[in-house]
Amino acid sequence: MFSKSKPKPPSTSGDMGKGTPKGKPAPPSVISSDMRIVGDLNSRGETQIDGIVDGDIHSNVLLIGETAQIKGEISADTVRIHGTVNGEIKAKTVVLASTAHVVGNILHENITIDKGAHLEGHLTRMEETETGESRINLVAGGSSPSGAGMGGVAAAQGKQAAPAKA
Repeated sequence: MFSKSKPKPPSTSGDMGKGTPKGKPAPPSVISSDMRIVGDLNSRGETQIDGIVDGDIHSNVLLIGETAQIKGEISADTVRIHGTVNGEIKAKTVVLASTAHVVGNILHENITIDKGAHLEGHLTRMEETETGESRINLVAGGSSPSGAGMGGVAAAQGKQAAPAKA
């Protein structure tokens, strides 16, 4: 109050996580049910969304509440969905609660779907590599009479397909 030194203004660099001491996790970020966000969200910690988000979400742990409505891509280590999501979900662990309504593809390592959950989309299991990174296991097949596989894709694009190597 009477000191001659001036307090330093808070940093506005926009770099996430520098405002908290190392080793001490930040409290969860909460988007309440009366809030609407248009734009992308990025968090290194835990995020709970009960409102409306039109944009992509990147978070370590993401909880989507029953009143939440998400339109965009989700990328996280863990996602628990109780509300509505329109868009692709990519996460190591995905939990769809009985109140979940998802329209979009889910790329996952582990998934739990409760009875009553609604899902319109494809489930794709990602394989964990030796370095701990997740990767999608794509199967490339040769030409088949039905046009499936990589040869079918090239044929649909009007290109000559290269034979598959064993």
